Amino acid sequence: MNVQNVFLEAVGVKEEQYPTSGLSEIAFAGKSNVGKSSLINGLINRKKLARTSSAPGKTQTINFYNVEEKLYLVDLPGYGYAKVSKTERNRWARVIEDYLYNRKTLQQVVLLVDGRHEPNNNDIMMIDWIKSFGFEPLVIATKMDKMKRSQQQKALSIIRKKLDVKSYHIYPFSAITKDGKDKIWEVFEEIINIKHDESEVESKANEIKSEANEIESKSSEKQ
Repeated sequence: MNVQNVFLEAVGVKEEQYPTSGLSEIAFAGKSNVGKSSLINGLINRKKLARTSSAPGKTQTINFYNVEEKLYLVDLPGYGYAKVSKTERNRWARVIEDYLYNRKTLQQVVLLVDGRHEPNNNDIMMIDWIKSFGFEPLVIATKMDKMKRSQQQKALSIIRKKLDVKSYHIYPFSAITKDGKDKIWEVFEEIINIKHDESEVESKANEIKSEANEIESKSSEKQ
């Protein structure tokens, strides 16, 4: 996607604070220091629009970035940051759970993991959680520029096995070199188009069904 126009449209922790335009949404989940904001900035050709911080755990809201009035990239609060209180972590978990369960315009959830390290228990729990909401998660391995190319395929294989996902659902990305950006956008655009097509088919089917019921009703009245 050729991104020229993008802005932070909404920030919130409950449904009434979220956008109401009906645009499709792709959400990003991951540990607090995995690079979600850097990925979003890389995808939208910005340096600082998505909030980055040297202090993990700072993103405490769900942030909606409007991209070309076509979709939202959604930054979810990070997880697994030890210095955040248990009460605060539980609050974030409820916010994320309510969003994943109730958001009708959410089309895809992407899990980010640090490509340099084997996924930990938090990552495994998160991907299982995503699956429990009916999503087939995509995985983006970040910080791949910090590894030699000869090590990257091995790292991706470890991630695939640890998270039990198909190889074509894992995509490497570098916020420094932007390697992987075009492929990720290609996948996102395909997801959105497929979902739109499915919605149109369902809408048309409901329209035909409604017309058939109306005809049947009129026929019964005549008899």
